[in-house]
Amino acid sequence: MIFTAITIVVVIASILLICVVLIQNSKGGGLSSGLSASNQIMGVQKTTDFIEKATWFLVGFIVFLSVISTKFVSIDTPQEVTDNIEIPAEAPSMGSSAE
Repeated sequence: MIFTAITIVVVIASILLICVVLIQNSKGGGLSSGLSASNQIMGVQKTTDFIEKATWFLVGFIVFLSVISTKFVSIDTPQEVTDNIEIPAEAPSMGSSAE
């Protein structure tokens, strides 16, 4: 249940990260070059700083959730598989051969 919730949050954060990266311009203009209203309100530098901080926050958030989600993953091995495994009493030595 918790793993499913974390997975959904990671997917949402990934979609947001995709949107934030697509808003950015590879030459550094980004959102500030396309929207003149944001230039008047926040200024070019503040818009770029906000988009960059949002990118790094989302990346860190996804990494954090990915690491945390490993705690909630359970690997259930079927009992039938473990019942049929035979473990030898002595392992054969690989160093010398008796020929």
